[in-house]
Amino acid sequence: MGFAICFCWTTEETSIQDTTKRPPRVNRQIRISPVRVIGADGAQLGIMEVDVALGQAVELGLDLVEVAPLARPPVVRIMDYGKYKFEMAKQARQAKKKQHVIQIKEVKYRPGIEDHDFETKTRHARRFLEEGNKVKVTLMFRGRQIAHPELGRAVVERVAQALLDVAKIETDARLEGKALTMILTPK
Repeated sequence: MGFAICFCWTTEETSIQDTTKRPPRVNRQIRISPVRVIGADGAQLGIMEVDVALGQAVELGLDLVEVAPLARPPVVRIMDYGKYKFEMAKQARQAKKKQHVIQIKEVKYRPGIEDHDFETKTRHARRFLEEGNKVKVTLMFRGRQIAHPELGRAVVERVAQALLDVAKIETDARLEGKALTMILTPK
């Protein structure tokens, strides 16, 4: 009576794009041969050995740059690598300029807040929301005020109603220690 144990491994080659941001291989760094070559004008030059492709690039005074290392065969392009790096850096700067980082701005209230103070703080919260930022509404209790959390909830609900046209509630009001917090996001 014998037992047979079978281990099965499957190796599946997938062309998943490389998620690590490392610079592409250039000229003599390209080791895999043959490669698919794209010319400086964007035309397909076909599949050839790396040395032949590198010779064509040097003849034109350009570099051989690996653009798709995971393809089979790898794809390389004849281009000016210095100009390519400059263009990529320029595009990264443009993208960074256009992005808007959403920040969380905090507006603090008290349970016995007067009407004028309430309107001023709510106006600030409205401005933050219109700028595209999130607003954290914090109601601070002091001393014995914590005995009446319903007064604090009324103030927070009043803020939510006042900002209903420009904001929606992301996190409902909840009591954390001696503070009641609620987060609003722009519509």
